[in-house]
Amino acid sequence: MELKRVVVTGIGALTPLGNNLNDYWNGLLNGVSGADHITLFDASKFKTRFACELKNFDPLNFLEKKEARKIDRFTQTALVASDQAVADAGINKDNVNTDRVGVIFASGIGGLITFQEEVTNFAMGDGTPRFNPFFIPKMILDIAAGHISMRHGFRGPNFAVVSACASSTNAIMEAYNIIRLGMADIVLSGGAESVIKEAGVGGFNAMKALSERNDDPKTASRPYDKNRDGFVIGEAAGALILEEMEHAKARGAHIYCEIAGAGATADAYHITAPHPEGLGAKNVMNAALRDAGMKAEDLDYINTHGTSTQLGDVSEVRAIMEVFGQHAFNLNISSTKSMTGHCLGAAGVVEAIACIMSVCNDIVPPTINHFTDDPDLDSRLNFTFTKPQQRTVRAALSNTFGFGGHNACVIVKKYKG
Repeated sequence: MELKRVVVTGIGALTPLGNNLNDYWNGLLNGVSGADHITLFDASKFKTRFACELKNFDPLNFLEKKEARKIDRFTQTALVASDQAVADAGINKDNVNTDRVGVIFASGIGGLITFQEEVTNFAMGDGTPRFNPFFIPKMILDIAAGHISMRHGFRGPNFAVVSACASSTNAIMEAYNIIRLGMADIVLSGGAESVIKEAGVGGFNAMKALSERNDDPKTASRPYDKNRDGFVIGEAAGALILEEMEHAKARGAHIYCEIAGAGATADAYHITAPHPEGLGAKNVMNAALRDAGMKAEDLDYINTHGTSTQLGDVSEVRAIMEVFGQHAFNLNISSTKSMTGHCLGAAGVVEAIACIMSVCNDIVPPTINHFTDDPDLDSRLNFTFTKPQQRTVRAALSNTFGFGGHNACVIVKKYKG
């Protein structure tokens, strides 16, 4: 069968740089750091006391109080980002067949805040089980997809995807495949994560995964810098409207870009550490290029996983150099995690949005917080340090890798009807 073409017609974004797409994109181009001291709980006794939180986010500005109380923060943000994407795409129950509109929405962890609060309340009580009747529905990570579908009446394929920090990229890939196979006309896809709570920060601290640069939070996320000391945890939600191209054209939709291809692999190596030679990363980028029918030379920009960890940054760059060869030196490479922090299960979609905007506007957002070159990284590579760079961006690749050895990437390219 002939596979259908898939385009992006709507975008929604809640990030540490802003609560809408324009603020997020402008923050990236201006090199703004979303890191600051934690306000969502008292972190004074923690090894890491800062994070990339959402700023000025009040769910009651978007949701009824009764509704907001029944859902975890990650679902609250998912609904807001999804509302933005639906409005941006101009779709509603009257102009699309809602039986053929799906929702595939991801989270890496789900309702950790709810889980902590409910278990803490029980542990501090007298042993009598007094649990919130919404405890389980608030906690499970598929519930965001369910709420989005109910909110908009979308009755097509509906489920969640989880692959740790690759989750929302895998969700985009699933949505892309469902549409190009003809199983839906439109799929709302993306991811949300909000775990800046004692259990979340404490858990990652125990793994020694987080930066402890408490004296200077805004420069703590420093991918590719010699003195990087771990990632900065972030929270975010992002949503994309993926649509079959002819369907989008028929209703006169604005088209941002085309989804060119995607790939998914496993390291099969270690629960948290990347393969030292970047084998899984190399395989997934090659898989995406094959799926897109593209050559390495067809890409202009890679938004890397680039978490600001010692092992991960080097491993990914090695993979890029193997896959792209001499063309690697013609690429722009950047890690927007230097600004947003690592948004875990939402990282894939917010970074895919950065790639989409780069393709649309022919500009590459920077990697900020670079102070000292890492001798383990080839200095001839263009990491787009400090400032954005104007260039024609025909196609961009977004890499995401998750604990458990999960790798996923997606390629977006300029739309040509």
